[in-house]
Amino acid sequence: MTSIQEIVDKALEKKEAHLHSGYISPSSLGQCYRRQFWSRSNEPETNPADERSLRVFKCGYMFEKFVIDCLLILHPEWKTQVKVVQDDIYGYADIVTSDEVIDTKSQNSRKFWWNIKDMKAGKDIKEMFYNNWLQVMAYALILGKDRARLCYISKDDLCIQEYSLPLDDYWKGELAKEYRAIRANWETKVLPPAEPRLYGGKETKKECGYCPFKDKCFTLEKTNK
Repeated sequence: MTSIQEIVDKALEKKEAHLHSGYISPSSLGQCYRRQFWSRSNEPETNPADERSLRVFKCGYMFEKFVIDCLLILHPEWKTQVKVVQDDIYGYADIVTSDEVIDTKSQNSRKFWWNIKDMKAGKDIKEMFYNNWLQVMAYALILGKDRARLCYISKDDLCIQEYSLPLDDYWKGELAKEYRAIRANWETKVLPPAEPRLYGGKETKKECGYCPFKDKCFTLEKTNK
């Protein structure tokens, strides 16, 4: 007899790999440059999302859709899943209003409440959510919007945290710096060093645990040494 979990996993099974076709994906900004380079190059993943991860992703998407659907009841003029394309940049903005871009992110309650603790400790939201800001600010810049907002949704109790910042010279400068590094690597075709940047960066190397190219990268580093 087939188990319910097996049926769910089969339903969520990836039908085909997503191809980046040489584009820079705003959702990957702030990640390890090697990871971004391989993703942009359509390098085969050695560590694709497993069955549990696909269930978690689907669940997160459902919570995000629930919130977006509620927003559209009172604001039917807001646009969702807006395709954003400019030169070598390609992505989709979750919500676009007359003057801002909003990005929704689902989280487990533990991470959700750690955000509150960090803020009470005086941490800067620019640093706390740096890569998320890069993504939503990239959309705001291309779409000509003045502000960007991050909306975090707790998957356990549907509590919501939101943060809004203007698209100012600081973020324009950070985006320009990020694009310069990514494009330089792409033009020279020189593989960037393996340097995790998310979740504490090189000190924790936590990003490596979530990288779809982890085994390939570790093998390459071991061979180089």
